[in-house]
Amino acid sequence: MIEHGVRTEAPGLLIAHGLYGSGRNWGVIAKRLSDTRHVVAVDMRNHGASDWQDTHSYRDMAGDLAEVLETLEGPYDVLGHSMGGKAAMVLALTRPELVNRLVVADIAPVAYAHTQIHYIKAMQAVDLSGIAKRSDAADQLLPLVDNPDLVPFFLQALDVKNKRWLLNLDVLEKDMAHILGFPDISTAYEGKTLFLSGALSDYVKREDRAQIKALFPAAHFAKIPGAGHWLHAEKPREFEAAVRTWLG
Repeated sequence: MIEHGVRTEAPGLLIAHGLYGSGRNWGVIAKRLSDTRHVVAVDMRNHGASDWQDTHSYRDMAGDLAEVLETLEGPYDVLGHSMGGKAAMVLALTRPELVNRLVVADIAPVAYAHTQIHYIKAMQAVDLSGIAKRSDAADQLLPLVDNPDLVPFFLQALDVKNKRWLLNLDVLEKDMAHILGFPDISTAYEGKTLFLSGALSDYVKREDRAQIKALFPAAHFAKIPGAGHWLHAEKPREFEAAVRTWLG
């Protein structure tokens, strides 16, 4: 858990990263947003410095976030991207008293047909025994990954010194159906919710809005021009400004 800033009269902000990420990925944005509030960026289970667990469902992840917020004496505003966005939604739906406002970055409360298994297979295929620096692993990963821009992102999860991934790849592979899906929840979160998407991304479709409104009746929608699914990395200043304006 990475903390920035101090507690102020403004509600604190909890950030939940996406699949294969970590709280460190959000360091710059978290630090910039901490000029007016306390900001916490967590490592989700089976990622980064967090414990490895045998399961990776959204109810599990929402429960983990609830434990963090209970120690922080929430409610906090909660921001989640992709997998972290789904976990944040389940948290809001199941423990609404802990969530002041919700920001969901480029994901919808629906099941997706695409898979992420090929990226797990690529990371598992890297021979870590002989690597001395990240570029050694990059040379192995590049031919195995369809988008070369993702290789530096994956390598942030590599512990070169101990020659290990900071990802529980076996459990992420086992529970990929849970990660791609969304649990069946009948309750709604009445709090203010922003669905912030990349204008070039197709993760949040217009036909998803009925399901979004059923679960989040106070939902608002906004897009960041020129950004895809990794909107916070592609357009960090615009992303920060959108979040800051909405939370303000």
